[in-house]
Amino acid sequence: MKITETTLPGVLLLEPARFGDDRGFFSESWNRQRMSENGIDIDFVQDNHSLSRQVGTVRGLHFQSPPHAQAKLVRCGRGSLFDVAVDIRKGSPTYGQWVGYELSFENGRQLLVPEGFLHGFITRSPDTEIVYKCSDYYAPDCDGAVRWDSCGIDWDFDGEPQLSPKDQDAPALADFDSPFTYGVSA
Repeated sequence: MKITETTLPGVLLLEPARFGDDRGFFSESWNRQRMSENGIDIDFVQDNHSLSRQVGTVRGLHFQSPPHAQAKLVRCGRGSLFDVAVDIRKGSPTYGQWVGYELSFENGRQLLVPEGFLHGFITRSPDTEIVYKCSDYYAPDCDGAVRWDSCGIDWDFDGEPQLSPKDQDAPALADFDSPFTYGVSA
């Protein structure tokens, strides 16, 4: 597995090896021991899987606040998407900065998004599936969002995105009071 640090400390791009032949491929997408050997010691407790039918579907920017903050390990099961993480830890030298990567079935990449970061994506192909692990269970009372177009992200999309009411009505980053503080564990 190739692990690459991004410009946001803690956000990592993972590229699992694929072993293939004319039948297809095999890939180990998560191995607790190998990750621990590389300094990634997260206890994932929940797997999520969603389908977005239309190109230009935006989901995010989402977070779950303490005491149920979540780290996520995101990959694309089918299709392709542009996946984004935004630092929302008060006092962080990279507060409000973002990184984004193309995740697709073809490239097999994964993005590790730690606690204290927003997460979101836009679909690049129809019927795109996203599969991700979470380090805490879903807690509706800790669920939150920041408006997708308020962080300066270059989504590289011309047109009107498909949004949920929750995402349409989310506050802008400038109006958001983050529950995360840099250097304080959630």
